[in-house]
Amino acid sequence: MAHSLPQVLDFLETVKIQSAIFERGAASFDDCPDSRFPEFAFIGRSNVGKSSLINLLAGSEGLARVSGNPGRTREINFFTVNDQWSLVDLPGYGYAKVSKADRERFQEFIAAYLIERENLFCAFVLIDSRHSPQRIDLEFVQWLVEGGVPFALVFTKADKSKPAVARKNVTLFLDAMKAWSEGEPAVFMTSAKTREGRKEILDFIENALLG
Repeated sequence: MAHSLPQVLDFLETVKIQSAIFERGAASFDDCPDSRFPEFAFIGRSNVGKSSLINLLAGSEGLARVSGNPGRTREINFFTVNDQWSLVDLPGYGYAKVSKADRERFQEFIAAYLIERENLFCAFVLIDSRHSPQRIDLEFVQWLVEGGVPFALVFTKADKSKPAVARKNVTLFLDAMKAWSEGEPAVFMTSAKTREGRKEILDFIENALLG
């Protein structure tokens, strides 16, 4: 169905971040807000730069807490943008210093959100561009593919290594995915320091809302 001009203009205003506020934290899937807003979730290994990327996208340095201690996020944190859509900060995975019980709880919690959340438009999977493909990242992305969860790949910390190294690691990751995935997801290279990738991700969100 075609969008009217006013509808298109309204959505174009959506990605011009005018306000971004913390809505609530949810310690279980049942605690997630009953929201009508489209949601774009961010997940990755602990200390991959999730909070920094969320702050970059929102244009607010203090919106999501940035910590030097990996694994700080223990809840799903919801941030409402322009009172129209939401950024969602999911707990990081792969941090060895949390207890086994906590890891299992996080896994169940995250899985329930990703599979059952009806207004989830896309999960952005953050991967450190400095490293060759890590098994834990590949296994998580394979799980998303098998579960039919819409996702995109975001390679972070692009300023911390040579561009050729980052590009090689992206290529290796996409090549590894071919064993169990048809086609390629959207891919973004980002840096919280240089702001690389901000426009591209917001454009992607805009197109998802329009679609």
